[in-house]
Amino acid sequence: MEIHENEVKKEKALLVEPDLGKWDAEASLAELYELTRSAGAEPLGAMKQKRPSADPATCVGSGMMGEIADFCGKFGANLLIFDCELSPTQLRNIEKISGVRTVDRTMLILDIFAARAKSREGRLQVELAQLKYMLPRLSGQGRELSRLGGGIGTRGPGESKLETDRRHIRRRIDSLTEQLRDVERRREQITRRREKNGRLTAALVGYTNAGKSTLMNALTGAGVLAENRLFATLDPTARALRLPGGETVTLIDTVGLLRRLPHNLIEAFRSTLEQAADADVILNVCDISSQEAPVHLEVTRNLLAELGCADRPVITVLNKCDLVRDLSSMPMIGRAVRVSARTGEGLDRLLETIEDSLPNYLPVKLLLPFSAAGLAERVRLHGAVESEEYTPEGCRLTARVPQALAPLLSDYIIE
Repeated sequence: MEIHENEVKKEKALLVEPDLGKWDAEASLAELYELTRSAGAEPLGAMKQKRPSADPATCVGSGMMGEIADFCGKFGANLLIFDCELSPTQLRNIEKISGVRTVDRTMLILDIFAARAKSREGRLQVELAQLKYMLPRLSGQGRELSRLGGGIGTRGPGESKLETDRRHIRRRIDSLTEQLRDVERRREQITRRREKNGRLTAALVGYTNAGKSTLMNALTGAGVLAENRLFATLDPTARALRLPGGETVTLIDTVGLLRRLPHNLIEAFRSTLEQAADADVILNVCDISSQEAPVHLEVTRNLLAELGCADRPVITVLNKCDLVRDLSSMPMIGRAVRVSARTGEGLDRLLETIEDSLPNYLPVKLLLPFSAAGLAERVRLHGAVESEEYTPEGCRLTARVPQALAPLLSDYIIE
């Protein structure tokens, strides 16, 4: 058992790691510490028990439950966080024995998402995930429902929603699903308009707290919230990024990933992740200073494969290289780009790599009549103009344009 002395916070948590052999317990526990801090609680320490399977009554054994109760009484812990998913029966029994409010890993992550979601779409996605998680747990939750109203694990759907019957919860789920479909339809219209205009996109994906938002701010000056905590950014952000050759692409920042991310959250945020998957080039951002960097890269690769991104160019971006002295001995680096979003190191090389990875640009000479001034503006915005001359017939342009824009210009190409 470990004891950590931290500054006093509102809630003091004891973390419980049931090592069932299904995951790397040490790495998962370290992640749970960060999740707990991100939720605003103070982790006082952790207890770990290796077991072949979870106890159906309390997840851990009776002896461990006695130690947990003693610890809470001695050190003043007022919150238990289990690094697994608990059944309603386990939750009720654990609270009865320990006398301390208890949440599981899924409830903790849902709570963080509920606190961080700012956009309408983000709030809809989080509430939908919470209700889907709560629906099978409504039975026998009379005591648990009475505890709502404050503390980790209680944010999101209000008391009135959770105390209604299953039929009302299902109606709310149907309503949220339909509202999200409307949001997705609007996003698809924006995507189609972007494709019609020839606008290329690049997407930042990767593990939570890898520095994606800091990198986006460094590249575009977007002013996106960037903090050293898990899931600081939930809502996707898009900004224009100018490349060295003069082309402009849309850079999209996305929600961070996590091992054992709750299935309902993956479903809820799938549309957001698919938006990134539709990008012309994908940046897999990784915190190279983390000992878990190879695992984080693999988590992202697996998700991209699941989303069907095999045909998209993926650039591995090793961020925070200023925190690592020697990168040469790391076998997973390969052709990855090393950068530091904080210091600016390697950003020029990253921009060149993005430019090289984008779909081919076509060199063209155009004569655009003055009535087609809108097309000339698109060439300036999305292509790289080498020369421009105004004549009585119209505007003569020598430029490199993305292939997606070429069909719109076919009637005006003179060479």
